Parts: sequence; structure tokens; C-alpha cells
Amino acid sequence: MSTNNFTKAENVYQHPEQEPDLPRKNLIKHSTKHENLHKRQPLSDSSFCKDENRGRVAIFIDGVSLFHTALQLCIEIDYLKLLCHLTGGSRLLRAFFYTAIDTSRPNATRQRPNEKQQGFLFWMRRNGYRVVTKEVQLADHTKKHNLNVEIAVDMITLAPYYDTAILVSADGDLAYAVNAVTSTGSRVEVVSLRTMTSDSLIDVADEFLDLDRIKQYIQKDSHLGYSYRALSNSKL
Repeated sequence: MSTNNFTKAENVYQHPEQEPDLPRKNLIKHSTKHENLHKRQPLSDSSFCKDENRGRVAIFIDGVSLFHTALQLCIEIDYLKLLCHLTGGSRLLRAFFYTAIDTSRPNATRQRPNEKQQGFLFWMRRNGYRVVTKEVQLADHTKKHNLNVEIAVDMITLAPYYDTAILVSADGDLAYAVNAVTSTGSRVEVVSLRTMTSDSLIDVADEFLDLDRIKQYIQKDSHLGYSYRALSNSKL
């Protein structure tokens, strides 16, 4: 698994002198957030992207969850469009993409590592994403093959450096991490398919966006394709 080290002394994301300082993260949130947890409605695609008060934005994408969402929506994700749409003109701190890599031993049906996935991850690194991977053996059904721990640690560790976190995941196991981040004063927006998303995750988020409402803006054009070259002799 690749890691990223952030320390306060090395933080290069400083505001230019002419910009006003952003509010401190220890401000108490508006009380109406918790009063309307079960009445929250999904955001429209326009209101999500045109919010001018989001400050610095960090994006955390659960690749496994998004893969299953795309299957449900019958679309192929254009990750450049997705990044632009989620950022929405705000200042982007980091965009993380978390995924598992199958390291199962070769067999009759799987003779070599997934070269297409390696090429895809190489393309993601070159196009604005910080890729975090974990080696797993998909044949081992006794273990979970998600990266919830990695996502939670990064969200909490980086909270002092961003104002808004955008979490693309449907997994309710991340609800505790989201609640921890919001308690610091940072906002968290959850983006996923409503029918697949845990209510516990939606309840602790500040906003929720249903991917079904924006799928036309983030799907790959049918006549275009990514050029994911195989990297059979490269180590990512």
C-alpha cells in the first residue's frame, strides 16, 4: 500500500497574502444540522457544484464502492469528468483513489496479474489522483477487501488542511470517521448511489449527492476511451 506523509511543517497549501484567512476549524456547527438528519434530501447537481463557500476541498474515493455503483448505473466512469464535477471550481487539496489489487496466485483462469488494472492506476496517477492501494487475495473470503481503515485515517489526519471533504462511498463503516471529521468543524459531503448507501453514513454527513442525478455528467462518452497501456514489466 502506498502512503502519503503530511506534516504541518511541510504543508505547502498556504493562502496567498491577499486572501482572507479561512474560519478556524474549531467553530461550532449550526445546530440545525442534527435537527434535520432524517429529513435531508439529496442535493441537486447544480447546487453541489456551485457552492462558493466550500474552501479547500479534499476528495476521497472508495474505488471498490464506485465500481459497483457504476455497474448498477450501467455506465463507465470518466474520471477526469468526475474530478472536475466534484471539485466544482473549489481549491483542490488532494484527490485520493483507494482500491485493492488482487495478488492471488496464477491459475488456469488467471495466469498473470491484472495488467489492465495496473495501466488504469498508472493513468490515474498521471491525471490528478493520489492512488492508494492494498494487496489482497480475492479468493480469501474470510477477509474484507476494502480500504476503509486507510480512508478513515487519511480523512482524519488531513482534516486540519481542508475545509470540505468529499467522500465517494456507500459504506456505513465510514460513518464514525465522517462524524469525527465533522466534529472538528470541517464539512463532509457524501457522494454515492442512494439505493446502495448506508443510512448511517448519510445521517452524519453535511450533504448527500445521489450519483444517479449526475451520471450524465460523469460517464464516459461512448465514442471515446482511455488509453490504459499494460505495465507487465513495471512496478507501480
